[in-house]
Parts: sequence; structure tokens; C-alpha cells
Amino acid sequence: MMTTTTTTISQHNFYGAGDSETCISIIENLKEEYGLFVWPCSVILAEYVWQHRSRFRDSSILELGAGTSLPGLVAAKVGANVTLTDDATKPEVLDNMRRVCELNKLNCNVLGLTWGVWDAPILDLRPNIILGADVLYDSSGSFHLFLFWVLAFSFSPCE
Repeated sequence: MMTTTTTTISQHNFYGAGDSETCISIIENLKEEYGLFVWPCSVILAEYVWQHRSRFRDSSILELGAGTSLPGLVAAKVGANVTLTDDATKPEVLDNMRRVCELNKLNCNVLGLTWGVWDAPILDLRPNIILGADVLYDSSGSFHLFLFWVLAFSFSPCE
């Protein structure tokens, strides 16, 4: 039995006061892999980042469970230093994250993350802001997400 997947590029436009606007292109693969299509909360968080872009400009941003990376890409577009993360066991998702960065001509760091494994690359990031949209679609990750927050803010002072 052969399954077909549909790949498309969606356009997400963001408008602000005056003539400020931007567009982010996202490669979506419409199959059962969670990280390969834009979730509704991702759109809402991306709009929040755009509307509060002065807060995100020049910040160090970490997006957890980035998937298609829309909020992180908007943050990069407004001038943040962005690291996008997703499940290290899903190379297809991580590769797609790299492709959308290239497509949008944005230089973001892409990092595979495994809940419960806290190694130097993730602890050395010291972000000012951590983004996450629809991160808890599976409640089994709740404890590890909580532990991550504790560790992240133990090594990085809050503003």
C-alpha cells in the first residue's frame, strides 16, 4: 500500500502600523507527522511576536517544539538571534526547519532536542525568551518540559 503526501508552501503575512509588514513562507507536508504542518497556536504566537517585535528585537530566542518554526522565524525576521528546536529523533522535521530558514533567507540555529537529556548545547544557549506553541499536545512530556524550564532559568537569569 502506497501512501501519498502533499507538500505545499503556505504564506503567512504580518502587518503593523504604517507600512511595516513581512511575509514568512512555510513548507508544509500534510501527513501524520506533527512537526510538518502549521498548528493554529503557532500562527497566534507568531502574530504576538510580530505585534510586540520591539520586545523581541536583539533578543536570544529559543523555540521549543518548533516544528514548522513560524513564531521563531518571525522573531528572526525582526532581528532576534533564534535557535529552533524539535525532537532529535525526527530528522525529517529538523531538515524541514533548515529548509524553511533557507527559503526565508534567515539564519537560525536548528537543534535536535530529546526531553530528559540536558547536554551542553542546550544549556549553553541562555535565551532571554523561550517560545513554545502547542508544546504539550502529548501530556507525557509535561514533566520534562517543566524540568527544562527550571534548568533553563537556573542557568539564565530572567529579565
